Parts: sequence; C-alpha cells; structure tokens
Amino acid sequence: MKWQRILFAMAGVGLAIAAVIGLEITASTDLRAAEPNKAKKAAPQTSQSKMSFKDDVMPILVGRCISCHQPNAQGTQASGLDLTNYASIMKGTKFGPMVIPGDPESSNLMLLLDWRAAPELRMPLGKKQLSSDDRNAIRSWIREGAKDN
Repeated sequence: MKWQRILFAMAGVGLAIAAVIGLEITASTDLRAAEPNKAKKAAPQTSQSKMSFKDDVMPILVGRCISCHQPNAQGTQASGLDLTNYASIMKGTKFGPMVIPGDPESSNLMLLLDWRAAPELRMPLGKKQLSSDDRNAIRSWIREGAKDN
C-alpha cells in the first residue's frame, strides 16, 4: 500500500512538471507568433503596445493588398474597402466593419486573410495567401486594440 502512495505522489509531481513545461511552450509559441517579421529589426516596444500599425501592419498592406484596395481600384470598387490609411481601414466596407478592435477572430479582415471565407472572398484574391507571420502580425495588432500607432 505504501508503494502505491509513493507511485501516486510521483505521478502527481510528473503531471505538475508537464503542465509547467506545457505553459512555457505555449507562452513562447504565442510570443513567436506575435513577431511580425524576424528579418527586420524591430523598434523597441512599450509594455502597452507591441504592434505598430505604421511599422508592422501598413508595410504588409502596401506589399500585398493596396494594389487592389486603393481609391478607384478593383477591390475598393467591389467592396468599398480602401486600405491606404488607418481611417479608411477602420471605416470598413459597404458591407460592414472589417476590424473589431481586441477581437481578431471576429474581425472580417482576419476571416478573409485566414481563408475562412468562401474561395471567391479569400484575400488576396487570386493570389498566394499571406504568410502566417504576416497574418499573425495583423492579428496581434487587432488583439492589442487596432491602434493608430
């Protein structure tokens, strides 16, 4: 009977260690996912905001989205979504808002970029999906409140 108690105690300790290790792995994975682009040197971040609209999000939009989503371009004419500046992104489309600050999973922008929408609505339309790093940068910016910073 005594050996069963010892075995039970050891199993409990093992589970506790596994749980701590699992939390550390999850935390480090989340932090890596929030890194927008390891190739560029990131500016020092404040404790209040890690993602910058100007430095982290706008370069992605310029590189992959603005050719279709600027005034008089095909994407803007079809949806009303202009991605050339913060105000127009937050204005959304003629169908509704694109960004819900603090809630990336409910934001239509992430629905389209993550390809959770119908194939004819996946963005960028007819092109390769944005990298997971780029999508995670936009997701983190939205999660942090989608600030104009």
